[in-house]
Formats: sequence, C-alpha cells, structure tokens
Amino acid sequence: MSHAVIPLPVWRHGFIIMIPVSILRHGRPTPLSPLLPLRAGPLRMFFDPNQGRLLEIRLGDHEVLRRIFMAVRDERWDTAPSSVSNLVTEVGQDSFRLTFDVCCRLGPIDYFWRGLAVGESSGRLSFSFEGVSRSSFLRNRLGICVLHPVFECAGKPFTVEHWDGRTESGVFPRAIAPQQPCFDIKSFTHEIVPGVRAELCFEGEVFEMEDQRNFCDVSFKIYSTPQARPKPVAVAPGEATRQSVTLTLHGPARKVLPVVQGRPPQLSIVTTTAVPLPPIGFSTARPRRSLTPREVERLKVLRPAHLRVDVDLTSPSHREDLRQAAAEAEQLGAGLYVALTLSEDTVARLEPVAALVRELAARVCLWIVYHPVESPAGERWVRQAQEKLRACAPGALFAAGTRNFFHELNNNRPGPDATALPCVPANPQVHLTDDATLRENVGGAAGLVESVREFSSKPLVISPFTLRGPFNPGPFAPHVAPEDLPPEVDPRQMSLFGAGWTLASLARLIATGNVHSVTCFETVGWRGLMEAESGSPRPELFPSIPGAVFPLYHLFADLAEFPTRQAHATHSTLPGIVEGLTLVDGSGKRRVLVANLTDEPQEAKIKSGTGRARVRYLDETNAEL
Repeated sequence: MSHAVIPLPVWRHGFIIMIPVSILRHGRPTPLSPLLPLRAGPLRMFFDPNQGRLLEIRLGDHEVLRRIFMAVRDERWDTAPSSVSNLVTEVGQDSFRLTFDVCCRLGPIDYFWRGLAVGESSGRLSFSFEGVSRSSFLRNRLGICVLHPVFECAGKPFTVEHWDGRTESGVFPRAIAPQQPCFDIKSFTHEIVPGVRAELCFEGEVFEMEDQRNFCDVSFKIYSTPQARPKPVAVAPGEATRQSVTLTLHGPARKVLPVVQGRPPQLSIVTTTAVPLPPIGFSTARPRRSLTPREVERLKVLRPAHLRVDVDLTSPSHREDLRQAAAEAEQLGAGLYVALTLSEDTVARLEPVAALVRELAARVCLWIVYHPVESPAGERWVRQAQEKLRACAPGALFAAGTRNFFHELNNNRPGPDATALPCVPANPQVHLTDDATLRENVGGAAGLVESVREFSSKPLVISPFTLRGPFNPGPFAPHVAPEDLPPEVDPRQMSLFGAGWTLASLARLIATGNVHSVTCFETVGWRGLMEAESGSPRPELFPSIPGAVFPLYHLFADLAEFPTRQAHATHSTLPGIVEGLTLVDGSGKRRVLVANLTDEPQEAKIKSGTGRARVRYLDETNAEL
C-alpha cells in the first residue's frame, strides 16, 4: 500500500492473532447457510433458508420481484428476527415445493408460522403462511411483503384490481413518491418486457404499496395492514393468520432468455465525463474522548474535508464538546460541521456558542439546524440561527436537517425562499438487516440525491452516512435487549463486507453529481474507521483487534491519496454482486476500486482499454494484518 499506516499490534501474549474468516468477511463468527437456487419454469430465483424468503425472482436478466417474505413488526416498527427449522425441499429441474417452520421473537413477540413456497413448470409461483401467536404483543405489521425492483419498474405502468372489483391504472414513480402510489390491492399487474406481464394475486388481507426509497430501500413494497388503519394492533395468544400471494406470468415468457445472468461480471467505465468527488468527512467519536497521537496520524492520512460534532445546547458539556471537536478538526486540517437542535428554549443559547467559536477561531464550514418536532427544521429556525451565528463564521453555510428519514423531507419540501441546504441521514437497513438487503440498497443514498432535484435547486448534504441508523429516543426507538449490541452498532463495521458496501454506495452516490458533502461514520470506535486502542467494549459481539484499522479505512485512504479528486461513472453488468468506482487524474491515469459483495470468488472483467496495470487486494488473506 502506498499510504502510510502505523504498524498494528499483530502479536498478543506471544501469539499471532487469528480471526475466523467469517468474522473478517461479515463480522459474525459463523457463516450463514447458502442460498438455495430454484426454478419455476422460465423463472429463476433463490430461497433463503436462514430467513424463509424468496429472493431475486428473475425472468432472463429482468428482475421481476426483489423478494417475497413474511414480516412481524412491533409497535416501534422493529422487525422480529426469523429462525427457520424443519425445512423440507422437493426440487425438480423447473419446479419446487418447500415447507418450513419459522419462529419470530423480539421482546414480548413470540410468533410461529409455517411457510409454503411452490414453483410450477408453467411459471406460476405461490408463497403462503399460516401463523399463530404464542404471546401477547403489539404490532404495526404482520404479514406478507412483496418488493418490486426500482431499476426495472420506475416509470412503468401497472394495473390494480381492488377488492370491490374496480380496476385502476397507475405508474411506478420515477422520483421518490412522498405518499403511497396505490391502495386497496387485490391483484397487481405490471409488464416485465413487451408482451409479458406479471400478475400478483393476494389473499387474507388488504394490501397497498409504498415507495421504500423514502427509507433508503431501493424497492417498491406491497404490504398488508394499510397505514390508514389505527396502530399498533394488539395480538392475543392463539390468534391465527393466513395469507398468500400468487405470481402468474402472461405471455411468451419462455422466450425471454438471460444474456448477462450466469456470466462473469463486467465493469464499464464511462470516460466521456468526469464528476468531482464530493467533500468527505467524518463524525466525532462517541462517547466523547480525545484522539490519541496515533489516531490523529492515521486520520490525517484520510485528508477529511470536515469533522461533524453534534452539540446538545441543553447539555452542561456542550461547550466542552464544541471545544474538543474544534481542536480535533484543527489537528486534522479539517473544517467543522456543527449540528444544533433549536427550539424556543435553546435559541437564546446561540450567542454564547458564537462567542466560543470566535474565541477558538474554529473553522466552521456548515451549521446543521435540527428541530425536536419539525422535521426537517423549518425556515424560521434556520433564519434565527443565521442571525445569531453568521458573524462568527462568515463563510459557513447552513443546512436544514432531519434526523430520521428522507420521508420527512419529501413530505415537507422546502419552499422557493428556503436559504438552507437540505440535509438527511442515510443508512441501508431501516427495514431489514441481512447482507442481501444491504446489497440491494447500495443505491439508496443516490436515489435520495436524484429525487431532491425534483424540488430543490440546492445539492443534498448526506450527514451522517452510516451502516445503521442513528438512535433517536421516542416512540420509534428500537427494542434492545441487555445482551444485544447498541442499536447503532453493526459488527459488519469492522468487516470486508462493510468496506465493500461502503465502496459500492459511495460509487453510486458520487455518480449523481449533486452531493454537497458526505459525513461517513465516526472517527474511532465500533461506529468508526478503526478500533480504539482499549479494544471493543463487547468483544464477544464485536470481535475487533484493539487499535486496528477496519478494512473501510483503506477505502478512504485509497480515495484520499489519489492526486485528482474526480471520478468516472462505473457500471456493472451484475450490480449488487460486483461494484466499482474509477478515479481519474489530469493525465488520464486511473485508479479503479472494485468490491465483491458476495462470499464467492468473482472473475470480473474491467473494460478499461489497453495499458499497464498494478493490482492489489484487500481480502481475508491480509485484512487481519
């Protein structure tokens, strides 16, 4: 590696540290069972034996459905994890029948259901469940969900049959829809390719559709329990539920054959235009602590554009928080992003903050304004912040932020007189947390940027950009058992998969060309770029090496050390499997960063033209070192 990294403590008590491959890859001690490939006539798909779901249902190269699954979600919208047992498979050359038992448990939830998935040689596919509650609990959702892919569906027409027999035509939205595209679904039909249609028929509940891109999921979801009904719903012990969905193909489906599926992935580099890399920074570590000299030297290698600090004006420590963040930003040669939550009670405290910024000569680049109720913060609060703070940092910009989801910004769009940049967080696992979901959602943040163009002339601030969402106390706070990791922590943070997902997501984000800046992760700790020298607080659940950098550190080093911060869009024939980002300098020299997001070796072809190349790898053979 050409970037300098201080040597890591690879010896402990006289022994070389040996981390299991599964931890290096995914942050978990044991690998999951492999997906089961299936065929139903012309349809190909996978069954996930770990979760009891059908995935990637394709006709040739065309993804018909992203997945079919059953979900139990509590009153906080937390999804109860599934445990599968008693899987019985009858798999033929172009048909199958699967039965399986699933237990969903989370807090008070103890729910059992028996699943049946049947694929016929005609292309007919069905998924059903019969479930019964073993406990009393509150739920916001209990039933089948079907995901449609955005790439294949956005802008395409569909037809809905309602439960009263009426039919209605609609269009999958291109930009992210703030409200549900359709309601009261009994059957749903859309065209896959000219002449071939897919029809979904639902039984057991009333269904409707939402645009999941509001939550960084790259899909349209048909789900049961309409949002207009009162929630949460009490579920009693012994309460039974049965639902089913059936997919039927209409038209000459067997003539649609794959071209790229089943072949090695190829990366194509668009050399006609180059887009600038947006400024990339990081958040201060939590809980607050001073960076060690070694951590400072490592972070300086990354050349962060900014350091973000969240300042709670009601906290007695808020002055010290700002003081320490300003000192760290100066050490790193970075600007400072200051996130403030304003209300009637806290606006008066801005003047002492401005005085402290002047005293510290802090290089504030951006003030991010939040409000405890208004999401995003309204123009009133932005203007009050500008009045109090503009003089202490004359060059700083202002952003109006939401701490939750793009959904809030999309439903409360800024007016034409808005003076602030729009600011939203982004993370890939609002609904589900498995690796397949993260692979599907690598384009989630990019979708937010593209949709902001519909209602704002200003570029989007992505802050923070994380693997798991920030923890916000309140009615939607996730259920966390004492033996679990904190809700903001994901063991994949220290894994190769975490680095690959970050590369793929940043590549999609950069290609939009409409990003003001991105704040990625924290500096140090289990939400950060490297482990603290004291080690993981929960090594049995987050098994990192004390003082070691995580694989994603090297991604940011690879970006920082390249002389010109411009990129070419890089397209994969198998997105979500292999993804890439191409950097280019003024002389035409290119650096191509490639991520394999699977557990299988991928022989990828990079269509870069002729020339000489130097290749280096970051994988399980050297990640520990």
